[in-house]
This record gives sequence, C-alpha cells and structure tokens, in this order.
Amino acid sequence: MDLRKIAIDNDNNDAIKSFKSRFVNNLNEIYLDGNSLGKLPKKTQDDLDVLIKKQWGNELISSWNNHWLELHNEINSKMSNLINSNNKEVLVGESTSVNLYKIIYALLESNKYEKNLVTDSMNFPSDLYILDSLKNLTNNKLITILKYNSNKCCDIDLLKKSFKDNPGIYCLSLVTYKSSYLYPMKELNEVAEKTGSIIVWDCSHAIGVTEIDVKRSETKVALGCTYKFLNGGPGSPSFLYVSSEILKIINNPIKGWFGHKNPFDFDKNYIPAENINKFKAGTPQILSLLPVRNGLDLALEAGISSIRKKSVDLSNYLIDLIDKELTEFDVVIASPKDSSFRGSHITIQHDEAWKICKILIKGNKNRKKIIPDFRPENNIRLGFSPLYISFIDLYETVITIKDILKNKEYLKIDNSKPNVT
Repeated sequence: MDLRKIAIDNDNNDAIKSFKSRFVNNLNEIYLDGNSLGKLPKKTQDDLDVLIKKQWGNELISSWNNHWLELHNEINSKMSNLINSNNKEVLVGESTSVNLYKIIYALLESNKYEKNLVTDSMNFPSDLYILDSLKNLTNNKLITILKYNSNKCCDIDLLKKSFKDNPGIYCLSLVTYKSSYLYPMKELNEVAEKTGSIIVWDCSHAIGVTEIDVKRSETKVALGCTYKFLNGGPGSPSFLYVSSEILKIINNPIKGWFGHKNPFDFDKNYIPAENINKFKAGTPQILSLLPVRNGLDLALEAGISSIRKKSVDLSNYLIDLIDKELTEFDVVIASPKDSSFRGSHITIQHDEAWKICKILIKGNKNRKKIIPDFRPENNIRLGFSPLYISFIDLYETVITIKDILKNKEYLKIDNSKPNVT
C-alpha cells in the first residue's frame, strides 16, 4: 500500500480543496494547530482594513447605526444557521469562560435542576476553574469530577449512571482537548432529560468541524470559542446557544448595558431584553467580531457535512500512516480509532514529545516547518482543519517525525519551553 500515492489521489479528489487558497499560507510550512488557533482568511485582512480606516477612521460613531449593530445581528444569524437553531437562541460575544460562568450561574439560580455541578476529568481545565468558582452555590459546596479508567474515551455507562444517581447540571466538552474524543451528544442529552439533568456543552474543539445540530440532538445549552476551526482570530468571541425553553426560566447574572431591553433609553431601572439578547452584557467587541463573520461564511459555503467528511478521511488516513510508520519508534495513538467518536485532531504520545515538537516547529533548509502543539505530559496534537490541510501535508508530517525518531535528533535538544506550547 503506497500511502504517498493515496495522499496524492485523495487530494486530487478533494471536493473542498479550493478553500485553501482563501487563507494566508506559508508554502514552507505545514500548520497542524488549527485546533488551537485557525489560520487567517484573506478576506478578513481586507475587511478589517475597511473597518479600521473607513468605518472607525472616517465615519466614527455613526458606524454603530450604519454598520456595527447590524454586523452583530448578521453574525448571530450565521452562527444560528451553522448549528440549526433560530436567531432568538444564539449570541456571539464574550469569551467562552465568561459565557460558561453566566449560564452555569443562571441555571443554578433557576431552581429547575438539582444544585449539583458535575463534569469529568477529560474536560478542559478552564471549564473546571469556572465550575470551581461557583461551587458555593451548590448543595454540597463542591463539584463532582468523574474519572474514567481511560484518558482516551469516556465511560458512557458510568456517565449515564451518574445522571441517575447524581442529577444536576453537567458540563462536558463535546470534543475533548487531549484525546479528541467526541461524545454522543444526542444520546447523552436524552439520558440527561430523563433523569432531570441538563448538559452544558463546551463545543470549542468541535464547532466548525463537526456537525452540531442543536435541534436534532435535543441540546439545551451549548457554547464555545470561534478562533479554532472557525478561524475567527486570536481571542475572537465565543458563541452561546440557549434553547427557548431554557431561556424562559433563567436570567443573566450580569445586568449589562446591552442586555437592557432599550439600552439607549438610559433608564435607571433595568429591564432585561427578550430571548437570548438578555445574555448580552457590555458593548459588542466589533474588532474581534468582524473576523468571525468570514470564518462562518467559509464554513457555511463549504458545508459542514463536507468539512466533517474530509476531517474523518484525513484522520483515518493519518492513523493508518502512524500505524505503519511510527509504532516501531514507540509512538502511541492516544485518540479513539473509531471516527464516530473522534474530532478533528489526533494525539500521539512519545517520551520525547516536547523535543520532537521543538524540532518540527523549527524546521531547517531541507525540511518544512511543521507546527503541531504539545500538551503535558507527553502529548503531541496534530490538528487538521479540512479547509486548508491536505493529505500530503499529513504524509510529509509523519515521514518527518519518523526521520527525527530514526536519527534520534531529540538527543541534541534541550527541554526548555516558551510560555505558549
């Protein structure tokens, strides 16, 4: 089996390969960190230039009426289309952490659910920090963290048992940040509903690359960042989805200006806006919001089903490559092999993982720079955005890692780390 030829054939038959040309690309680089920060769409550069020089520079405050208020509504509508909700249930703004805090607080105060906060050990650390900051509002003044026998996959039976034995408010990452495990969203939502629980889904590593249909999956609350697979730029705001059913029973704990029903009445009495708009707080972050529009446009144009199909094909091919080329060098695949339980990154483990990353990122005159990322203790994440990653990119990456291991290049590398890995 000639895996290089398979890569070339797959690239030739790729239905969405043309989208790569719409990003800023470095021909001497393979970028496998779209699961952390997506690439820059070319159109975003032009649009930001117009916003800064024309709208802000020349039109100044009139741009709120002429451009910016409608921009926010437009982005909310596009996000709604991506996840199959209605416009009154989706808001793009604030960070994932801020939105998670607001929604967990609101659910605890609603008294609809038992005041138990539950998550699992595969959730992203910052989600755990937010839950910990709210534990004093719970019945037992603590959060429950489920632990599984495997760091790769969720124990579905254990999780279902927890819903029954300890109903309450659950927070889970739809795709986990380390192993790329993809939870069965609809199945778990149904169990949660039957046991009087609710799941708040963090979709940060899933949005823009997996098919999220909040209606079909009976999801009640979801949120997540837009700077990974949606290519919204560093620090771009997150989205928040709350079903109409839940919106009726909760309130925003932050009574901010734009969360008011009529903010420009400057009423001293706070009257919350209707539907999801009551979860607005301060002034919309226009400079950060604009790039999200282009990221959403690209995802909607390519079609999330086409993006997901290519993601699965890429990851299946990568697993075959790793099995054939790297297992003899003690490389272990730390992601599910079943694509129905896997997101759009593959994690591999090796005792010299960080040093391998340093060599890949540096590159040399005979070798492209290859940019993955590292997660403790010994994980290399290979993230592939189907809009700009090719099969030959993955082939070249694995062959490069093989050369590094075969020649033991890591022995010449120190173990120092920068702040961001």
